[in-house]
Amino acid sequence: MGTSAPADAPFSREFLTLRHANSLPVLRQKESRIMVETTAYPLNSPSRSKSVQDHIDELPMWADGTRLLAAPMTGMQWLIWSLAAAGKFFEGFVVFMTGVALPLLSSEFNIGAAWHGVITAASLFGILVGAVALGGMSDRFGRKPMFVAEMVIFVAFLVALIFCTNVYFLVICLFGIGLSLGCDYPTAHMIISESIPSTSRGKLVLGAFAFQAVGALGGTAIGYLVLSTLPEIGAWRWMFASAIIPAVLVTIGRFYIVESANWLSARGHVDKAELAVKRLLVRKPQYPAEIKLAAREGQAVEGHQSKQTFAALFNKTNRRATILASVPWFLQDLGTYGIGIFTPTILAAAVGANSDHVRSVADLIANDITAAKGAALITTLLIVGIIFAVLLADVVGRIALQILGFFGCAVGLFLASLSSNFTGGTQTLLIFAGFMLFNFMTNLGPNAQTYLLAGEVFPTAIRGKGAGFAAAFAKIGAVATAFLFPILLVAIGTQALLYGLIVVSILGAAVTWLFRIETTGVNLDRLEG
Repeated sequence: MGTSAPADAPFSREFLTLRHANSLPVLRQKESRIMVETTAYPLNSPSRSKSVQDHIDELPMWADGTRLLAAPMTGMQWLIWSLAAAGKFFEGFVVFMTGVALPLLSSEFNIGAAWHGVITAASLFGILVGAVALGGMSDRFGRKPMFVAEMVIFVAFLVALIFCTNVYFLVICLFGIGLSLGCDYPTAHMIISESIPSTSRGKLVLGAFAFQAVGALGGTAIGYLVLSTLPEIGAWRWMFASAIIPAVLVTIGRFYIVESANWLSARGHVDKAELAVKRLLVRKPQYPAEIKLAAREGQAVEGHQSKQTFAALFNKTNRRATILASVPWFLQDLGTYGIGIFTPTILAAAVGANSDHVRSVADLIANDITAAKGAALITTLLIVGIIFAVLLADVVGRIALQILGFFGCAVGLFLASLSSNFTGGTQTLLIFAGFMLFNFMTNLGPNAQTYLLAGEVFPTAIRGKGAGFAAAFAKIGAVATAFLFPILLVAIGTQALLYGLIVVSILGAAVTWLFRIETTGVNLDRLEG
């Protein structure tokens, strides 16, 4: 029997450090589980310089050989994760609530189908611009400054939104909100993925992303509660106002996180990066006891600007990653945003709550409440889908789930399209079953995995630009869908639209397979170069 260690003994004395033979982790997949090949070194061996990710991935081991299976998350890591998750919640909350509020906005501002498209496309167009213009700035100014700035912008335009007096001001405010949400796409992903262990990156990034689905459900639920409590045209203002106080609290919290040490190291700020790692990995008992960063190959000289531009996304080295990150996401957004935003409208038509039958404000509110309840039921499948994605992303892999999800979306859309051939209960059953299957499969597969892959397949120096470009390119599809959907619903009908989206889903699976890059469990440092 060995002597037991004192309860307060530091890991640096009581643990052996698992070190990689070549100072970098060698990852391999074995029986669908990610394994890390390691070599144990004595406690008194000289300190060795390692990368930021190696320090984050470092595992302690007791002197008798017992080791942890994963590095425990620190308080700072959980704070970063929760604040990023809050940003995804607001995205789902605002975008999907717009679908519930749309009939009220239409009535108050007396707008037609074309303006319906402009209103729903405004926030999505803002996301498009924000992902590139603001998200890309995180490569130059840092992850934290943009992480804070996006929430300041969000709160400012959210407050302005509830005081809108005309449709033009409304569109500007929705665009501004989208601008902040667009910045969040690359920034939130990077600030999580560059601060957490490689082997749990998939489930933690997707765990935060899951709050988009929670926000979507919250948006439809708040819409229903507000309409039930305050059945009047102006109820939409209270819907959006409900997010202001939580958003202010999240904004304040983001001032207290640490900058990405990975970004600091890539920029040549080694001393600042070492301090950032120390703040990030505060534990009791403390390990690692000493942070010493190795120089990165091709590392920027401190004080000099990175010469990487958006053109680097299309060079021979990064072109495959750019296509994989962008095109399937674009195809996925064609369906997800069209179905998500207009689910209340489609359901209202399916159950007979057509706007042609509205004779009073009371009828309008009643129809909107009915549609909101149906949308909330369907949206719950987004949450179920993302839960499965969180559980399976680090086991099955990103590519397999994305392809499976695309095919599942096609099946769901096909079921929904069959509803046009029936009436009554059969019609309602088919459209509910189809949309619920679609929502489950899109969040299990492409909606989750495209987001995850976009923040993993690019090197640190252009990760913000790459993820931002992918999100922006995807939102071209979302904007086009949001603008054209209300017009096409009238012009060609629901069934023809759904047929088109089936083809889009199959194409998404094909592109994913042709340009596949599996990043499951891969140390982000291996993507440098």
